[in-house]
Amino acid sequence: MSKPDQLLEIKPPTELRFRGPFTDVVTSELTLSNPSDKILCFKIKTTAPRRYCVRPNSGIIVPKQTVTVQVMLQPFDFDPNEKNKHKFMVQAIVIPNQEVDMESVWKSSDTSSIMDTKLKCVFEWPTSQTAAPATSEKEGAPAETKPSKPVSAPVSEEKVESRDGDSKVALMRRELANLQAENLKLKTEGTRQRRPEGSRPMTSVTPSITETKPMLPSTVVLVVIFILGFIVGKYLF
Repeated sequence: MSKPDQLLEIKPPTELRFRGPFTDVVTSELTLSNPSDKILCFKIKTTAPRRYCVRPNSGIIVPKQTVTVQVMLQPFDFDPNEKNKHKFMVQAIVIPNQEVDMESVWKSSDTSSIMDTKLKCVFEWPTSQTAAPATSEKEGAPAETKPSKPVSAPVSEEKVESRDGDSKVALMRRELANLQAENLKLKTEGTRQRRPEGSRPMTSVTPSITETKPMLPSTVVLVVIFILGFIVGKYLF
């Protein structure tokens, strides 16, 4: 037995588009409208429940009512080469009144009476944004008449200038590192010349000097005593 046709009007009807960058939450809106004269209960499912947050993910839509559903894609590392297989499915079922318990309705309903619509997810990376400033410079010009080379030329020049600037900065950093190494080497050699090998400080050389200092006064005293003794002996004897 084939399933009944979907009574809900779903916009967009076939796919949900999410536009990057995907470093933050990206939201796509889904509009559900009930053009019929019946009360409908809806529920939204996805193949990747951990990657999306859907508000509301279920509810009741009375005739001529419209509900906006927000589908929020959580941040992730986007790989354009990775094939996206995420899908959503909007299910709907006719209910007798608004006072029913939605959970029990879905459990007791026959699967053949459930209407469903599948939507695929499309990830878009805003590559066209890089060319937007160049196209805005010439207002009124059709997009197909603008060559691609003039647009890409400023970008390549900026890349060359940035590479030259990076090389100059790298050269200056190497020269600074060499100067610092030479300064450290000079300081080390100066320290080795002032200090003997080993852990002794510079003052370890001075004991030989301090040892000779006490000998100078004692020598002078002996000379003076000798002269005084000579003079005294001369006058006394």
